Formats: sequence, C-alpha cells, structure tokens
Amino acid sequence: MLATKNISWCGVIVFLALAIFLTGCGPAGPRALLKGEKLLSSGDYSGAVAELKTATSLMSTNAQAWNYLGDAYQHADQPADAALAYQRALALDRDLVEAHYNLGCLWLEQNKPDVARTEFTAYVLRRSKDPEGWTKLGMAQLRLHDLTAAEKAFNTALAINSNGAGALNGLGLAQMQRGRPRDAAQYFTAAKRAQPDYAPALLNLATVARQYLHDNALALQNYRAYLALTPHRPDWDQVNAIADNLEQTMNGTTNLAGSNRQVASVPPRSSPTTGTPTLARSNPGSSRGSEPEAARVQPAPAPIKTPGLLASGEAPPKQTNGRPGVLHQINPMNWFRNASPEPKETRVASSNTNHTPVKTAPSTSNLTAFGTPMHAQTKPVRLIQPAPPSFPRYLYLSPTPPRPGNRPAAGRAFARAQQFEQDKQYLDALDSYREAARLDPGWFEAQYNCGVMAYRLGDFNESLPAYEMALAIQPDSVGARYNFALGLQAAGYVTDAVNELKKILASKSDDVRAHLALGNIYAQQLYDVPQARTQYLRVLQLDPGNAQAAEIQFWLSSNPP
Repeated sequence: MLATKNISWCGVIVFLALAIFLTGCGPAGPRALLKGEKLLSSGDYSGAVAELKTATSLMSTNAQAWNYLGDAYQHADQPADAALAYQRALALDRDLVEAHYNLGCLWLEQNKPDVARTEFTAYVLRRSKDPEGWTKLGMAQLRLHDLTAAEKAFNTALAINSNGAGALNGLGLAQMQRGRPRDAAQYFTAAKRAQPDYAPALLNLATVARQYLHDNALALQNYRAYLALTPHRPDWDQVNAIADNLEQTMNGTTNLAGSNRQVASVPPRSSPTTGTPTLARSNPGSSRGSEPEAARVQPAPAPIKTPGLLASGEAPPKQTNGRPGVLHQINPMNWFRNASPEPKETRVASSNTNHTPVKTAPSTSNLTAFGTPMHAQTKPVRLIQPAPPSFPRYLYLSPTPPRPGNRPAAGRAFARAQQFEQDKQYLDALDSYREAARLDPGWFEAQYNCGVMAYRLGDFNESLPAYEMALAIQPDSVGARYNFALGLQAAGYVTDAVNELKKILASKSDDVRAHLALGNIYAQQLYDVPQARTQYLRVLQLDPGNAQAAEIQFWLSSNPP
C-alpha cells in the first residue's frame, strides 16, 4: 500500500466540480485533472499519467496538477519524470508542502537521503504536528548515520502519536545501528503491539530473534505471522522456506550431509531492513494507509564470485503494485548500503561437459521483503560496548577427500536443483543438491552448491559440513573457504570464521573481501578497534574506490586510535 497525504484541497475540488457542472462538459484542463486523480486512485497509473499530462499542458501554472503528475509518474516507476514534476510544482508554489513530502519519499527510494532530508525538513517546518513527516525525516537521518537526530525525529513523532508503528520501528533500526539487538527487539515488539499486522516489525523481530537473540521459537512465531499477512508479500516463498527449515531444525528433523554429528544450530547474524519510505499522495479524500518502514540489521557478507562460478543475475521480486518496497532483505550485513549494487550469491557451474548449467535464483542472504535489494557485506558500525564477548567453537569434521561417484546421475540431480532454484522451490533445490553430492561425493560443484543453498536457508548444520567437504576436494578454493568463513560467522562460530579468513590472507594477502570481512568481525563482534582499523585501512589501501569506502571512513572517524 502507498502512503497518502491529504492537502487543503477540498475547496479546489468543490470549485472544479461546480465549474464542470455549470459549464456542461467543463474546461478541458480541470476535467483532465479530475479524471487523472480518479485514475490514480483506482490504480490506473499509465492512464493517470496521460490525463495529468493533458492537465498540466492546459494549466501549466497549477502546482497541484504538477504534484499529481509527479505522483502518477512515481507510481508508474518513472522516477526521473516524477522528480521533474515535483520540482516544477515547488517552483510554482514553494509552500506546497505535500510536494516536499512526496519528493522526499522519491529521493529516499532513489537512495539519496541527503536531499530527502532537506525535503522532509521543509515539510515538518510547515506541518510540525504530522507524525508521519517526522518519521520519514528520521529514516532519512538514519540512512545518513545521524543517529542522534534520527532518534529525536522518531521520538517527536511518538510524542504526537504514541502508537506510531513506523517511528517505533525506526527506533529499533537505530538501536541495531548502535549494536543493541535486545533494545531493538523491544522497539520492534512495541511496533508490533501498536499495529499487529505491521509487516516490517514482524519480519524484523523474527530476524533479530533468530540471528542475534538465538530465540528460534520467537523467530518462528513472527515469521509465521508475517507469512499470514494478506496479500502475500513478494518474498513470501523465500521467507516460507526459511520458516519451514527453522521449524524442521527445531523439531530435530534436519539431516546432516555425510555425518551423524550434531552441530549447534545457532542463527545467522541477519539484518532487518533499512526501509525506503513509501510514496505520499496529495489526494483529497483518499484513505490509503502508509506502507511500513522496515529495519535492517548487519548481514553477513554474501558469497564471493570466483572464476567458474555463475552469478544468478536475477533481480529481487518487485511489488505487484509497481512501487519499490520498504523492506530489504533478511540477511545480516547491510545497514549502510546506499546506491552500490548488491552482490548476488553465486553458484558453481557443473564441470561435466555433458551438463549445461542452469541459471540459479538469487541468494536468500540477499533476500528481499518488499523488492528492494539489500546487502551483501557487513558495513562498519560505531562501537558502543567495547567488552569482547565469548563465542562457541566449531567442531571440525576435517573429512578426507571422497572418492568420485556416478557423475551422470549426479549431473541430472544437479540440473534439477538449479531448476528448482529458478522456480523458487528452495527446499527441493537443497534436496536435489544433496542428492547430487550423495551420488558423486567427489564432485566439488555439488558439495559447494549444497553448502550455499543450505546457507541460504539458514541450515548451518548442513551448510558447514558441505563446505568442509568441498574444501577437502579443493583445498585451494578461495571462494569455498570464504563462504565457509561466512557460514561460521553466521552460525556464531566467530573465532573460527576469523581463522578461516586469515588462512585466505596467508596465501592471498591482497584479498579485499577477506580484509573487509575481518574488519567487520573485529568491529562489530569482537569490539577490537585496533585490529578493525588495520583491516579497514588495508581495504582502502588495496581498493580506494571500494563500494564500502565511505562507510569505512565514517567508522574510522568515529573510532579513532
């Protein structure tokens, strides 16, 4: 659903309706404006654009008409035209506060929080009693890492409306940026209490419970509540697969690959979503509700792309109403992701010359809740609690290289797995990758993809042994070792993740991703500022144009030696 703003337009509508009544067919400009507004309200965005373009051509100095046209363009996924229309409206009438609000929402959708903040500030200066405006301003400030200002804006919104789910959710996001998942969970719970069907709070609470608080029962409860919402969200199948797998794990039905050993099932460090605010409309008399903001916690870096790997290239699902959504993904690592593209999880192509690899579906670690891509690698966060925590240790299987098996039969199972991925049948895909690895235990690609798919579903009991088996076959595979390290980190075995990353750097000292992942662990989980600085500085030295460079500089300035 889209947020809607009512403006002091009732008199205008009455006047236009009276003019049409008195003149029969009425002037063409007002008639096109009214028709465009009705089409916009009914969801016919292309028709609304056509009528409102007519209206603005005939009433070129009518700021409200331009604002409506911008709204129609924004609904029709034409952001450049929408921005021009909103700017034209403001050029004609700087006091048209709804255009400021709508333009601010557009800039947030375009990952331009700095200019969005300006528009929302202009809005709240004139509409200081509107909690929605303060909530949107807080989201823009949160994107700019200005936590103090963001919290002040959210609290202002709550002072006006104590049950504002969006503001409570925003405060939860701020607590996650401060590294306080328990406090964040309290705010997400409060948002859920204020609005039981508030999708971001449900998904964010499930993510924090599973990946930070290690409360699988609470996580499953909120996953199921999220899945029960109607209409279903675009990511329903992916979230359902995660919930089903979590339920199986809780019931003790998850199978290990090639071992009866039980590995502690520790949730991955995932993240709620930094929500992109939704569009505000200046439609008189409309009653649409505001789309919720979503939180994001720190996600774990996505598996790297290595030679011989096929990236899926499939974009996250979009909302059925054509608007970009507010929730990002469920994976752990990207608070501060801005406009840089999100890496996709990779799959290994079959080395069997008789088998043609099939493109695979996007990673669950890049799962989206409302169609907005999320993150792939952990972003730096200012340290609040310097006390280093203790972590469990992983019990390595250390398998010997397995013998080759029935490659043709394994290749057929591998192909089925990739097709299941394309169809978003992730549990079936995991079953088929598992079957391929069973039929040919010595096939690196089958073991590796089994590990990646299990990682996507949060099944570390299977993912970690599968990565170990892949490394037994190809010990020098940087991609497999890097992904193994990510799995260890996500499962809570942080010390072992550090050791695996150090193994990569021992043989490849210029691996930027390994340095970045190490820096993230030192900064966000071990609270070791000197080591984090060393790794982050090395990233900047090796790759000054890294997509995370601005965030790293922000962290370095916030955590001096």
